[in-house]
Parts: sequence; structure tokens; C-alpha cells
Amino acid sequence: MGERLSRARVRAFIGRDEELGRFGEALAGDPQAPFAFYVCGPGGIGKSTLLRRLADHARAAGRLLVELDGRFVSRDPADFEHAAGPFLDVPGTVLFVDSFEHCQWLESWLWHHFLPRAAEDTLVVLAGRRAPQPQWTADPAWSRLLHVTELEPFSAEQARGLLVAAQIRPELRDRVLRFAGGNPLALSLAAAAGSAGCAREEIWAPSADVLRTLLAGLIGEVPTAVHRRALEVAAQAHSTSEELLAAVLPGEDAHVLFSWLRDLPFMESTHRGLHPHDAARETLAADLRWRAPNAFETMRQRLADEYLRILREAPEERVWTVTDELFYLFREGETLARLRTWSREDEVHDRPLHPEDLDVVLRMADETEGPASAELVRYWAQRQPQAFSVYRLVSTGRVVAFTARLALPAPPDPQDLATDPVVAAAWRHTEATAPVSPGEHIGISRFSIYPERYQVPSRVIDLSSSRAQAEAARARGRAFGFAVFRDAETWAERVKGTLADTGARPRVGEYTYGLFGVDWRRLPVETWLLHFIAAPDEPVPEGPSAVSRTAFDQAVREALAHWRDPGAFAACALMRTRLAADFADPVDPVEEVRTLLRQAVDELARDPRGVRARDALVAGHFSGAPTQEAAARRLGLPYGTYRRHLRQGLDLLCEALWQRELHGSR
Repeated sequence: MGERLSRARVRAFIGRDEELGRFGEALAGDPQAPFAFYVCGPGGIGKSTLLRRLADHARAAGRLLVELDGRFVSRDPADFEHAAGPFLDVPGTVLFVDSFEHCQWLESWLWHHFLPRAAEDTLVVLAGRRAPQPQWTADPAWSRLLHVTELEPFSAEQARGLLVAAQIRPELRDRVLRFAGGNPLALSLAAAAGSAGCAREEIWAPSADVLRTLLAGLIGEVPTAVHRRALEVAAQAHSTSEELLAAVLPGEDAHVLFSWLRDLPFMESTHRGLHPHDAARETLAADLRWRAPNAFETMRQRLADEYLRILREAPEERVWTVTDELFYLFREGETLARLRTWSREDEVHDRPLHPEDLDVVLRMADETEGPASAELVRYWAQRQPQAFSVYRLVSTGRVVAFTARLALPAPPDPQDLATDPVVAAAWRHTEATAPVSPGEHIGISRFSIYPERYQVPSRVIDLSSSRAQAEAARARGRAFGFAVFRDAETWAERVKGTLADTGARPRVGEYTYGLFGVDWRRLPVETWLLHFIAAPDEPVPEGPSAVSRTAFDQAVREALAHWRDPGAFAACALMRTRLAADFADPVDPVEEVRTLLRQAVDELARDPRGVRARDALVAGHFSGAPTQEAAARRLGLPYGTYRRHLRQGLDLLCEALWQRELHGSR
């Protein structure tokens, strides 16, 4: 039976050729081969499978095997030494220790006291989720004797081969591959689920049993419910920072939770934060969606609200990534599949237009849209060079595309209207529907030229769209936003429900273009964005409200935080709600909303239960106290008591303003 199992493992084994080769050299007695092999990687990556395969090799070579499981090793080194006794006494013995992370405390003792006493011609193989301590790989003596391998996920070819062998239908393989992310355990379980009945399903989805097994294998024990919520944040967010955890899990110790996440073996640390391995991410997200669909949507909404806040308030250098982070939450939506590409094969990065780029940009415009369009590119590059972005391939640095997002104030410049038929058509549309007032402006994504993928969904259009949406969210006085596409009928279907077809078809040279737009005065950017990514196939609701209660409460808190800075207050989300539209004087809307907010705080004292809450809000936000601690001292209250009154005040204020938001000024 052991031989039959070994033959089955050989047939099912995929990849890991380098590890098998190095171990084979050691078994053959190569003096240059390592003595100790250390295999590490996240749960489900194939460590145990590799160890069993190596054990089969050692057994076939006639070696004596000692196989230990770190989960069942006691904390007494003497017990380990007793269990592994032949390794010290019998030449040629091969010691295997799986799940070494469960007895990691033995590591220093092993290198210092146990392994140096090994018998002649022995080998040791350790496998665990954590890498060895760096001093062993840096030690001049051990560096020649120790071979460390961090197992990687299967390549796309290897993963597809496993699914072919498991007889998964071709049309289902891509979905299974997206779920498993090259993780061997996830692929094997998905393949097992597929061969047991997946072929009868039109759309493959992991069963509850598969999810349970994956969670146990990939993640292990989770200390508390709060730790599980932190995992669920990391599963949905593209990258997770400590600040993000604090924002979406208020009241919890974000530092402790972030430190715990950071130590998990399937988490990668990036410059943006923590990024879980694909299989762990998809498993957690799928488990939460199956186990608690309402909690899944609530967490996604909290993350979306936080990304929208960052979009409004963050410094410029951070803004350009946040829309991608927001869209990532809804990456499985039909509209995003229709409009955005998630491929990294043509990864590009954008830079401002420099004078030396102009010849390349003009040549691209001439090749794709003709000489008349190229002349318009030259015109706008002189008028608004800051509106242009040039895109280079990450792999080679070659310039492959450019875009231009124009900002045009009212009243329009007659020269612009006379020169560019597309810009003239945009202004005619605004005059016919909702004229733009002095002090306001319109934005136009005027050019998007990628000759190799002209006006089809691509990373260039993704990035340019992200830039345009970020600019609209942060701009003051933006009345309209427009996008321009040459294949008007195709793009009318793609943007259906998010951008309105103006019906205008201006002509430039030999080509006709479609003009699509949205009136930002009637529809807050935040509402449009969330609708765009979450509910694409219905028309976007018109009107300045339709924010969620969570987003509205966050907007009130944001407005209070920016009370002393009129510029920041003017850009906050509260200025784009129906509340502001109902009450604000067009001449000075910021001051009107500030007055409204202060009056609403004062009205809390009409109820005796709200007096202390009103006092806490006034001391914390209106009195000029530099810190919350100072506000507590000003009221003569212990800090904890002050915080309790402040929380009550915020709850009462948000509820009072929410009723006005729902029911209007009357």
C-alpha cells in the first residue's frame, strides 16, 4: 500500500524541480550539496506535499527516515532529541520536521546543540510557515550547509495543468484559477470539488466544505472575533494600513490588530500596507460572503466610505492610488468588467507631459485620429500642458499613450470654441441643459490615445478615469464632467447608467466623436462613484443627496473636524449633500452651512438630556481648544466623561441633521 501511495504522489506531483534536484544531489552524496533544507511559505503552498515527495525519494534511496510533526513536539528539547534519536546515532538517517512553526522555539537549540551532533551522512529537512532566523543564513559556516527555499505559488501553466488533469471543464478553469491564485491547496480542493460535481454547474463557486478546509489550512486559529474582522478588512481592501484598520474598526486597538496581521505567514508587506496572498484573500472573502452576506456588504461600504474620505482630503501624492483601491472593492461587478481591465501584462505608469514628449504625442495623435486632431493636441498642449499625461510601459520605459483632461472655466473662451468642435459641443450642451455660472468650470477627458489599444478598455483608460474621478471629487466649482469617444455607439453601451449620452456628435477631420457627460451639481461625485461601481445597470439617481447614512455621519464628523479651516470645509462631503443644497446661499454656501451646523449643535440643548452633549461639541470643535484633552479641562470634566458626552453629542447631531437630509428644509 505504501508503494501504491508513493506512485500516486509521483503522478499527482507538479513542479518544485529545483528542490527535488538539490535534495537528490544530497542523497547521492555530492560533497557540495547542502546538509539542511529549510522549506517555508504560507499555509496551503505545498510544504507538506513536498516533504512527502522528498521522503519518498529518501525511502527509495534506502535511507532511514525519522518524521516528526511540529504540532506534537513538546517544549522540552529532551523529548525532541529522544524522538529524533536515530538522527544522532544511525549514519544516513534523514530527519523530516513538518509544521515547524509550531515548535519554532527549538530553532536556536537545533542550530547550536542538536544538528552539529548529527551522525555521518545524515540530512535534515524542516518545513514551516516562517523563514529561519537571518543569523543562520548569514552565518559563514551554516550558509554553505543550509539551503532555504520559500515556496512560490504555481505558475499559470502548472495550475492549469492540475485542473486539466482533474478534468475541470475548460470554460470553468479561469474562474477556478482566479479563486485559487496558484495556491496548491486551493487548486487541489477546487479541483476535487470540480470533479465531484462542478461539471454540472454553469458557474463554479467554492462550497462551504471547501471554504472551511481552506480557512483551516491557510489561516489556522483566529484569536478573537475582532481579529477575524481585521482579517475580513484585509481580504477586501487591496492593501491594509494601520490607519485603514482604525477607520473601519473604530474603537478597536488598530496597532495590535495590524501587528497581528503583519505576522501572519500569508501576508506580504508592501509600501502601501499589507497584502494577503491571493488564495488567502479569496478564501476569506468567499467565506464571509457565504457566511454573513450582510456583514460582507457592510464591511465593503465602510471601506468605500473611507476611500471616498481619503479621496477628498489626502495630499496629492496619495490621491492617485485611492480610486484604484476603491474600484478594487467592486472588481467583480459587471460594469467594471465592461469598463476596466485588471491585467498587468501591459502595466503602465503616467508622468506629466514634458517638452521632449511632444513630438511622440503628436505622432500618436496623427496615426490614430488624423492631422486635424493632432493640431488640436498641439493647441491644447500649449494652452493647458498640465492637463496632459504621458504613459510609459513599466517593463521598457517606452512611451505608448497619452491623455488630456481639460479644465475650462465659465464663461468659455471664444478662441477655444472656435478652435475645437468637441469643446464647443460640450459648452452648447451645458447652455441647453444647465448653464455653467461664473466661478464654475467643466472638465473634459478630451484625448485618450493608445495606438496599440485605441479606445478599448486598458490600463491607460483605467488610470485616466481614476485621475478624472479624483479631480472631480476634489475640485471646487466643477459643474460638468465630459468624456469623449470615437466609437460612440459601443461606448454608449459601456457607460450606460453612469454617463449620459448628450447626443452631440462633433466632427474633427474625417472622424465623428460621441460626447458623454454628468452634471456634478445635481449628483455628488461620491454618489456617482458608488453607483458606478456597485449598481451599474440602473440610471444614476439625480439630485444632490442619496448618500448612505454611514457616509452622511462621516461627512458631519469631517465638517466638524474642518470647522476652523474654511477652505477644507468647502471641500468636505457635507457640502455635496441635499442638506447643503436646501440651505446654502449660492453667494456664500460655506458660511451658510457652517451657520446651519452651529445652530443644529445649539438646538441640542433644547432637551435637558442634550445640554452636556452640546457643551462637549462646542468645547471640542468651536471653542478653539487645541486638543480634546484641553477641551475636557475647559469643561472641568475627566477626559473619559468628556468623551462620553462628545460621543452622545455626535450621535444626536448626526440624527438631527439626517432627518433634515431625508425630509428637506421643511
